[in-house]
Amino acid sequence: MQHYLQFKDFSADEYAYLFARAALIKKKFKAYEKHHTLVDRTMAMIFEKASTRTRVSFEAGMYQLGGSVVHLTTGDSQLGRAEPIEDSAKVISRMTDLVMIRTFEQTKIERFAAHSRVPVINGLTNEFHPCQVLADIFTFIEHRGSIAGKIVAWVGDGNNMANTWLQAADLLGFTVHVSTPSGYEVKQSVAGPRSANSYRVFDDPLQACQGAHLVTTDVWTSMGYEAENEARRAAFASWCVDRAMMAAAASDALFMHCLPAHRGEEVEAEVIDGPQSVVWDEAENRMHAQKALMEYLLLGRQS
Repeated sequence: MQHYLQFKDFSADEYAYLFARAALIKKKFKAYEKHHTLVDRTMAMIFEKASTRTRVSFEAGMYQLGGSVVHLTTGDSQLGRAEPIEDSAKVISRMTDLVMIRTFEQTKIERFAAHSRVPVINGLTNEFHPCQVLADIFTFIEHRGSIAGKIVAWVGDGNNMANTWLQAADLLGFTVHVSTPSGYEVKQSVAGPRSANSYRVFDDPLQACQGAHLVTTDVWTSMGYEAENEARRAAFASWCVDRAMMAAAASDALFMHCLPAHRGEEVEAEVIDGPQSVVWDEAENRMHAQKALMEYLLLGRQS
């Protein structure tokens, strides 16, 4: 049994399989061909953080695989009360085949997984967002081929997405150019890249975008940090991905954003709605990449 709690939980070979499998599953979806590999399987989805894309992509994806879903929030279960995480894990994993959790601290999902009898997927924590980067790299491969040897520019907060991009670069052989405001840097102790050669840090976001094959960002204030909103708006004012940054990137560079987006803050409207943006493909690909992931965790490699 495997869990998927961080991007580094899988090997490069496993990711190669997942990207190929996601492409097949998406092709069948577009051709209206059934792909019911998880008939009679049930997934529990646990949300301590609100969600649009995570809920829709996992729920629709599980139904498309022939399975079913149980949706839980802290407001309608014992998770929001006094029951220990360990007890919830023992009960829920006896009644379902797979668990997806979207929560705050990474330690919560690790404690749950340690007492679960079934695979656990990280739908997002404060520290990591592996399913999003899984979909992002799948999207890059669709549009530009292998990401190995390429440059990804991360402009903005040193958050869960930045941590996950560093892990992905370490595993899959590309480089991340990181540019964050002072005080919002990526914490190396959290991201845990094995090699410093997989990333470079830039004070100037425009320099970080020089020659990049992909420019990507996120909101300035992630969920759980709303009290810092005004301070962050001031600190991040120069970290808006604009047309100048995209012009500094490679001529065929793509733009991605994990959404929701605030036009005029972390990205110019002309960029996210422009010809280099693939954010809508990226959003849809959450579902296809996660279908490949769920199938793999429950069934292993399929021929």
